Amino acid sequence: MQKMNLRLPAFLIFMFSAIVSTGAMRFVSFEVPALSNFSPLGALALFGGAYFADKWKAVLTVVLVLFITNIFINYLYVPKLVLWNSGAWPVYISFIAMVFVGGLIKKVNVTSVLLASLGAVALHWLITDIEPWLNSPLYAKGLLGYFESLTMAIPFERNMLLADAAFGAVLFGGYEWMRSRNRVARTQHTVTV
Repeated sequence: MQKMNLRLPAFLIFMFSAIVSTGAMRFVSFEVPALSNFSPLGALALFGGAYFADKWKAVLTVVLVLFITNIFINYLYVPKLVLWNSGAWPVYISFIAMVFVGGLIKKVNVTSVLLASLGAVALHWLITDIEPWLNSPLYAKGLLGYFESLTMAIPFERNMLLADAAFGAVLFGGYEWMRSRNRVARTQHTVTV
């Protein structure tokens, strides 16, 4: 598979746009709790996994965007600088897993992106709900408590699925449209930075 070179300035613009749009949507969801988990981060993870030849670069992009936006979101909840909290591990692990789900997309089309989105959201749901189940007094520590935690998370995961569909359509659709307009890029799938 041939690789298309993407210059560093384009990569930096891509990262900056991802940080700004993810941060903006995460701030909106703080102000409008009904939109919790409606952000481009899941779509970004899938997109990076699908197109970056070096998956570690996609992982690094997603982790940096999550880390930077978490600093601001954490400050909204507790008005002090919090770089890390112990409950963050499952969230990071789930988004890293999403990159590898995106890497399973071999032919970009509506069906493959939608299936990857469903798989990614399912992973996020199953992984991130372990922490509240184990550490919250709200849930029993057996399987019933875990299923209760999963049930309580359905609205958040629904929002994530809708966000993956909306932002994924923009990312994947926009990139595929750009590739179709460029004769050289038509036969190339992965990106190297």
